Amino acid sequence: MQGKSSNENLSEHRKEDSEPEQKESNAIEITRLVLVGIVATLSGIATYEYHILFPFDYVAIITVLLGGYPVFKETILSLRHGRINMEVSMAVAIVASLLLRQFAVSVLITFFVLLSEYIEEYAVDKGRQTIVLLEKSAPKRALVRRNGSEAELDIRSIQPNDIVIVRDGDRIPVDGTIVVGSAFINQAAITGESQRFEKNAGDMVYAGSINESGLIEIRTEKVGSETLFGKIIKLVEEAENKRAPVQKISDRLATYLVEFAIGFAALTFLLTQNSISALSVVVVAGACGVAAGTPLALVAIMGKSAKKGVIIKGGAYVEEMSRVDTVVIDKTGTLTFGDPVVTEITNFGDNTKENVLKYAALAERHSNHPLARAITNKATELGINLPDASTSSSYLPGKGMISEQDGEEIVVGNNLLMIEKSVRFPKGSERIVSGKEKSIVLVAYGGQVCGMISVSDVVRLESKRAISDLKKMRIRTIMLTGDNERVAQAVANQVGIEEVHAELLPDQKLLIIEDLVAKGHKVAMVGDGINDAPALARANVGIGMGGGTDVAIEEADIVLMTNDLQKIADVAKLSKKAYRTIMVNFFGTVSIDGLGVGLAFLGFLNPLLAAGIHVTSELIFILNSARLIR
Repeated sequence: MQGKSSNENLSEHRKEDSEPEQKESNAIEITRLVLVGIVATLSGIATYEYHILFPFDYVAIITVLLGGYPVFKETILSLRHGRINMEVSMAVAIVASLLLRQFAVSVLITFFVLLSEYIEEYAVDKGRQTIVLLEKSAPKRALVRRNGSEAELDIRSIQPNDIVIVRDGDRIPVDGTIVVGSAFINQAAITGESQRFEKNAGDMVYAGSINESGLIEIRTEKVGSETLFGKIIKLVEEAENKRAPVQKISDRLATYLVEFAIGFAALTFLLTQNSISALSVVVVAGACGVAAGTPLALVAIMGKSAKKGVIIKGGAYVEEMSRVDTVVIDKTGTLTFGDPVVTEITNFGDNTKENVLKYAALAERHSNHPLARAITNKATELGINLPDASTSSSYLPGKGMISEQDGEEIVVGNNLLMIEKSVRFPKGSERIVSGKEKSIVLVAYGGQVCGMISVSDVVRLESKRAISDLKKMRIRTIMLTGDNERVAQAVANQVGIEEVHAELLPDQKLLIIEDLVAKGHKVAMVGDGINDAPALARANVGIGMGGGTDVAIEEADIVLMTNDLQKIADVAKLSKKAYRTIMVNFFGTVSIDGLGVGLAFLGFLNPLLAAGIHVTSELIFILNSARLIR
């Protein structure tokens, strides 16, 4: 593997260098806010309590021009790009109040705008806290052994095959394999669960995990952004920049409200000839709450999910997940552990059970399919020696494996494959095959079925609770599987799924998803990403339960870093909660703005009271979204 490019390194340096700049910017904002607040208070007292106009008029003007600089700057940029936003309306209000010699009002409006923007930025920063914590938790240096000597190096200088030494309590800096030692590893940064796993020589460990006991040496395989932890950080960062359709709606709503307020203010002045009422109309309309609250709600849910080991690749999928009415679930590796074991070997005719297992293992030994692993593990357990001579094998998705050994064809798979290959069944064997309620793998050698292997998988304990929670949300659940009808129905009965489609090929799963979508259902497809990629891509939301495998990360819209089905129900709940919050902000903003504009038109609001309503409503809706962060 190649090392990281200079551009990547430069990017990381910029990220580190930007932290002091961010702190300096925050300090300037707070100072500006405090100074404007002090002047606003003094100006208000001087004007309304003691009726002193000089010198506070000039102080107010200078304060507005300096303190309101960010507002004016954003207004100019917006107008250049043909946009009308809240900064434009507030700039109009500030300038109008100065022209009307409402100096205290102009200072207070400036103060309220700065205050609301500071609160907005603070809330958004809190929503981004997960990303910040992820980035900070990535190790910056590591103890590396090269050429017999040890040195602490910058993580960016580590190369594949370097030996990294990780001491008790240290965070693992690379993805790699333990070559010396053993330890209990906490993988919470990856999975979101503080569960300790014992890792020994030969086991894989991941960057971001914590060594809670023991000294281990790791042979580096991946570093930096190529590690699983690096990919998680990248996905979370990219997700924040992907705008959901509801965000575009909220931006349009904010623009319409601002345009309406400015237009209605002009109409108010024409009809009433009251400049104060017209100014109050502009000031009272506050659309920042909905414009800021929408992305904040989405970021909060994505951040909360990331902490639990669920990576949502964008706000669009939070929105889609809130509308899902059907969850389609693949059986193996999702409802079950996907790590089956051989429970029975049945031989037909003159064949021995050992030969049946041997033929199957020969065909499956280079496959990574769960059933193949179960067969090869059983052969190893029983001490069956497989010849070193290589065999040519080809995998047929959803059917099985075809191989060749000593000039004879070995066919290992389901009944469909046997029929396709015109394999003969011994007399009475078909009755035995049809009576099995476990997953079975048929084994044929020399054109005849010589036996079958029964394989059993264990249903996940959390699956039943997850299905129950989905049903409570009125979400329909469907199982799709390539397994036989009897096995599929038995698993469905255990977990509470009522609709089952069995003995399916991958393209048939895709057809079912397409049919559901065509009928108007909002479908989430759950699979391991290996044979389910087309179905995951076609569903409204593809959920990968690959335990963080590269396939699941690439293909799915939502990635579960553990194979815990309960997390899907949790994400559905959070997504619905986020969408409800956004809708409350939408309707609340429109209602308050409508009422405020009406009162201002009738002369019941002065600019100061209008500014108070504006900031209060904005704060309410931002805090309504911010509560999702908890």
